[in-house]
Amino acid sequence: MTSRERLLNTIKGEAADRIPATFFILDQGHFINQVYPDIDPWDFSAIQLKVIEIQKQLGADVFVRMLHDINDPLHIHMGGVDISQQTENWEVKTEDIINGNTTIKRSTIRTPMGTLTQDFSINEVFKGTFMHACTKKPIESPKDLEIAMRYEPRMPESFKTEAKRKVQEIKAALGDDGIIGAWAPHGPFNNASLLIPLDELYSLFLEDYGYYETLMNFAADRILDYTAAMDAAGADVLCVGGNVPGGFLGKRMYDEYILPFEKKYIDFCQQNGTPAMYHNCGEIMNLLESYKEVGLKMVEPFSPPPLGDVADLAEAKRIVNGDYVMVVGVDQVNLLKNGTLDEVKRVTEETVKIAKPGGKTIIQSADFLEYDTPLENLEAFIKTANEYGGY
Repeated sequence: MTSRERLLNTIKGEAADRIPATFFILDQGHFINQVYPDIDPWDFSAIQLKVIEIQKQLGADVFVRMLHDINDPLHIHMGGVDISQQTENWEVKTEDIINGNTTIKRSTIRTPMGTLTQDFSINEVFKGTFMHACTKKPIESPKDLEIAMRYEPRMPESFKTEAKRKVQEIKAALGDDGIIGAWAPHGPFNNASLLIPLDELYSLFLEDYGYYETLMNFAADRILDYTAAMDAAGADVLCVGGNVPGGFLGKRMYDEYILPFEKKYIDFCQQNGTPAMYHNCGEIMNLLESYKEVGLKMVEPFSPPPLGDVADLAEAKRIVNGDYVMVVGVDQVNLLKNGTLDEVKRVTEETVKIAKPGGKTIIQSADFLEYDTPLENLEAFIKTANEYGGY
């Protein structure tokens, strides 16, 4: 069975020869920069080819996750309103402010109804590795939201062609060695967090539900065209950020105020049969039943403590009960990066033995591999997962 068949069969709930074992590798900096230090961090096509190459060398079932390359303009995934386009009613002026290793793109957006301002920061934490974030959010009031709703440009038509070209280029290089995931522009709550301050968002549904509902509908609507284009481009999986409304909010709050918006978006993602994989890299246990109601086909990464709250993987598997694919993670920092070979082998064996019964499970590094992760640990992870993962 090829890696592609193994992964797709598992996602569909069909028989596979063993549990798929893969890695989450970010397509800029971090681990990829460790292995290929001379690669251009802005040549995303070249980076994706290297993501395929290193996963194959390590013996993994390749899972390519397209983020930077396909999310252009970056604002749609990283934060803020669109400063990459201008129209008659959306005049953008951006200046770059250099502060050490950080470049702040300070934008003023003038419209007939008023002006929006935002800061988008790009911080080079070490050579070739960048952190991107909207450090001053553009929406500070209901009026600001109305301005964005009325005047922010829609997706450019060229995005469809470019997304398809990029996905098909990587898909041709990948062949039968794995699958491609495209990072869709988050779930609505995550996307809303790119537009207004987090501390305001976490209380807005209790303080001003009308404003919150309008914000959430806009946060979903502004990304639908991009999501549809990524799906039409041929991605095997749509990766959807769902970490901001984490389990710390509680099941009741999530179910009442967040789930309806997330479900509507996930239904849109999956309308053509492409599975959506919901990414919650924090507290997850008390939302496992909720994710069934959202209608998800896949959920990741089921991180063990201390980075996550899945202390009892067997209990998580019992709750999920095969209703969606569990992408089960082993700790990418304390185990794969800092653990000994014996620890990697022991934990991987234990995790696989718990995770594989009944299928519908993939094992991977819980989150993206970090710089200074020993290759021998990654080889041991894959070898052990394959040794004990057979059905």
